[in-house]
Amino acid sequence: MSVKEKKLAIVLPAYNEEPVIEKTTHILLALLDKMVQETLISADSFIVYVDDGSKDKTWALMQSLYAQDSRVKGIHFSRNFGHQNALIAGMTELTDTDVDYVVTIDADLQDDPNSIVEMVKLANGGKDLVYGVRNDRTSDSWFKRVSAQSFYKVMNLLGVQTIPNHADFRLMDQKVLNVFKQYDERDMFLRGIFPSIGFNSAEVYYARAEREAGETKYPLRKMLKFATNGITSFSVKPITMVRNLGIAMFTVSVIFMIYVLWQYFLKNTTDGWPMLMISVWLIGGIQLMGIGIIGEYIGKIFMEVKHRPRYVIETKLK
Repeated sequence: MSVKEKKLAIVLPAYNEEPVIEKTTHILLALLDKMVQETLISADSFIVYVDDGSKDKTWALMQSLYAQDSRVKGIHFSRNFGHQNALIAGMTELTDTDVDYVVTIDADLQDDPNSIVEMVKLANGGKDLVYGVRNDRTSDSWFKRVSAQSFYKVMNLLGVQTIPNHADFRLMDQKVLNVFKQYDERDMFLRGIFPSIGFNSAEVYYARAEREAGETKYPLRKMLKFATNGITSFSVKPITMVRNLGIAMFTVSVIFMIYVLWQYFLKNTTDGWPMLMISVWLIGGIQLMGIGIIGEYIGKIFMEVKHRPRYVIETKLK
């Protein structure tokens, strides 16, 4: 197959993106036209929006854009199923075997769409997987920058392979996509799955821009949930740490017991209320923390064994 015949699908999850959806569409369609003219992709390339149960006019605008240009396709969820599930639907529902490349990018224009050109060039040169990596996060708040860096460091310490400063802006070819479709987990952490797949990969660096309009879809609560999901999806080290902590506490308790008995026989015992209370609260807190960590894994098993669908599609524009 020649380079001219490469077919590209750009997947964009969208949740309450009414303020930016039209601008994003115009930018991406112009980008497709540019790449077609440069013979990087075929003229039947397209974009796919996944409306993740938006409560504003996002879906109505998608329908209008679809009526104006058949290259704009859409998927409408019956309710909100989450960003990761919206990405999965976009990658698997409307990208048939005739699609050569799939790019995922958020609809808020913070990831640089012009980087897609470089991604496609690398893919045409033989790369199977191309990651968009932020090399400038000055547009983020101080807290978000620090928390993001801390997250990647923790993931690395736990043995989880990730690409630092890479979100969900990536290109994959059909070979990678076919392997990805074999992953049947209900609760996926895509930023860990794709590096674990392997294949010939590359990175494209870009500066993260300010959000054009609207509000972030990842407040602190969702960020913490996302981080927890990433850790528990790829590492059992937290459970190992609880086990090691239990062994350490048992060792300390044995030493403390010997000390107390020694003082008892020497008749040097004194009122031990402060030490007793500290010990009870410390050990009780550690136990609760350990139960919570183990419970997180049990909860994931509970969700997986039910094997419910990741999302429910109400309508498609194709």
